[in-house]
Amino acid sequence: MTTRSARTALATVVFAVLLAQVLLYPGIDTLVAALGADTTLDASMWFLAAEFGAFVLFAGLWGAASDAAGRRVPFIVAGALGGAAGYALLAGLPHVIDLPFLAVLGLRTLQGAATIGAFSLSITMLMDLEGGHGRNMGAAGIAIGGGTALGAPLGGQLYEVSPFAPLIAASALLVAVGLLAARVTDRAPGENRGRLGAVRETVRETPAILVPCAFGFVDRLTAGFFALVGTLYFREVFELSPGSTGLMLALFFAPFALFQYPFGVLSDRIGRTIPVLVGSTLYGLVVIGVGLAPTVALAGAAMVAVGVIGALMAPATMALVTDLAADDQRGVAMAAFNAVGSLGFLAGVLVGGTVADEYGYFAAFLTVGGMEVAVATLAVPAFLKLGIPGVATRARES
Repeated sequence: MTTRSARTALATVVFAVLLAQVLLYPGIDTLVAALGADTTLDASMWFLAAEFGAFVLFAGLWGAASDAAGRRVPFIVAGALGGAAGYALLAGLPHVIDLPFLAVLGLRTLQGAATIGAFSLSITMLMDLEGGHGRNMGAAGIAIGGGTALGAPLGGQLYEVSPFAPLIAASALLVAVGLLAARVTDRAPGENRGRLGAVRETVRETPAILVPCAFGFVDRLTAGFFALVGTLYFREVFELSPGSTGLMLALFFAPFALFQYPFGVLSDRIGRTIPVLVGSTLYGLVVIGVGLAPTVALAGAAMVAVGVIGALMAPATMALVTDLAADDQRGVAMAAFNAVGSLGFLAGVLVGGTVADEYGYFAAFLTVGGMEVAVATLAVPAFLKLGIPGVATRARES
């Protein structure tokens, strides 16, 4: 398989995993009620938190195991099929037995533990490809954005059919991409293979990786925030249906998808500093703007701005991980980045949900947007001290 074909296939896997994940978001309150939960905000919060808690715990294990084996494809296939089984069980078991919601959360955790393997290692395989880190991470970014952009409106329409329809569709998608991934040629480094438990060693040898990890944390925190608090905000404040809520989320995800690849290529040319630092500052401000918008139209316009600016910084942040990681530690490095990002998503769900419940929606928007601006401001000395602006030269030479 050629590099271009492999890039397309791997991006398709990433796309499908995110599509399956986001299908559940627009009517998450409807789903948890159908699964036997007694409350809306708290149950939705823990249903999302269970998956992303598993992402945090298992991303590093998948990456280290892949580096140790010197192979990626078998792990991606196993993760995709395991995730498909998890979605299928969530859709089917409640119709067969009276499943306590705690058991539902247990299944959700297992589904997340499997799914993160397919997601993280597909991105790692993109890192293994030639052609420029920004280009490869741009392909990952457009796949992420495309999956989320399509998942929001499609999930909203599936909820109009049945609260279990998104789960069934998610299971089918992961079966399909598991079969697709099996056809991709492994390009994992065969020498100096990584070792299990190597995340700490990677961070110690390359402490600069903590910089993109910090941005990955706060960027995914805002994603977790919108998945829960943003969804319920649009549902309650503007009284939108699941279908309309999905369209509102798509106003963010569509430009986020469309601009990832060109912005990734741009970061190869100009370096990572401007897209990451300036982009993150603007991103935090427009997130706050969504919470300030008094009408659906203005909120929608702010969501578009969030998507465009997010597309500027996301591929540059992922490419920075690739720039800094050694060839035989890419799986561990990207696993660490995804684990920290998943922790951020989890924090967005928990912090956003808690602040919204205690102090209202605008306080939650202000908190999350302010955290993004604060991280960008605090990271300026790290960029200068570590010489990160010079990575553009490395990227062009890759």
